[in-house]
Amino acid sequence: MMQRKPLSDQHCVKLAEYGLQAIPLDSCVCLKFHAGETILQEGMPITYLFVVVSGSAKVCSTARNGKNLVLCYYICEGLMGDLELMTDTYIATTSIVAVTDFECIAIPFQRNALYLKSNVRFLNRLGSELALKLIRSSQNFVSASLYSGEERLCAYILQTSHNGIFSDILTDTACSVGMSYRHMFRLLNRLCEDGVLEKRENGYRILDRESLAEKATEFL
Repeated sequence: MMQRKPLSDQHCVKLAEYGLQAIPLDSCVCLKFHAGETILQEGMPITYLFVVVSGSAKVCSTARNGKNLVLCYYICEGLMGDLELMTDTYIATTSIVAVTDFECIAIPFQRNALYLKSNVRFLNRLGSELALKLIRSSQNFVSASLYSGEERLCAYILQTSHNGIFSDILTDTACSVGMSYRHMFRLLNRLCEDGVLEKRENGYRILDRESLAEKATEFL
C-alpha cells in the first residue's frame, strides 16, 4: 500500500538536480509504492508532478478494447506528469504501474505551476526528457515490427519480473508485446519445456535468466 513520508536530504539533492532547490519543501511529499501498485491511472485527475527517486515502473495506454493495457515504455528515472503540466491537462494521459518497489517526490501542480513554468533550468531538463520519451516511443514502434514475438516476450518478462517472478496479467502482456493470447501462451509453454521458466500459482518463475536474456538480446 502506498506510503507518504516527508522529504529527506536525499530528496532535496534530487530536486536540486532539476533546479528545484527553491521549491517550498512543505508542499512536497515522498511517495512509496510496492511492486504492482498503480501510481497513475489513465483518465483520472493528476494533481502532482513526480520526480522519480528509485525503482522501476511501466507506462501503459489503454488498448482499443478499452480493457487491456499496452506497454509504452519503462521509467526508472526522470519525471512523470510532465506532459500534463505543460499542456495544462490535469488528467493522466497514461497509466503507470510500479514494476519494483518505487519511490518518487510528488510536487503539487497548482501551488507550484508558475514557479515550474518560469524556471529555465527545470524547463531545459523537462524538454530534454520529453524528447527522449518521443525517441523511445518511436523505437518501440519500430521494434514491434522488426523483432520476433519470442524476442519481444522474453524482453518483456525480463523487464517486468520482480524478484525472479513474472506475474503480469497475461491478457495485458499479449497486448503489450503485440501478439494473440494463444500464441503468447504457446511461447510461455515452450519456455517452460526448455527449462527457462517454471509455472507457479503466482505467475512464472525465471529458472534460467541467462537463456532468457539470450533470446531477448537483439530486442533489449
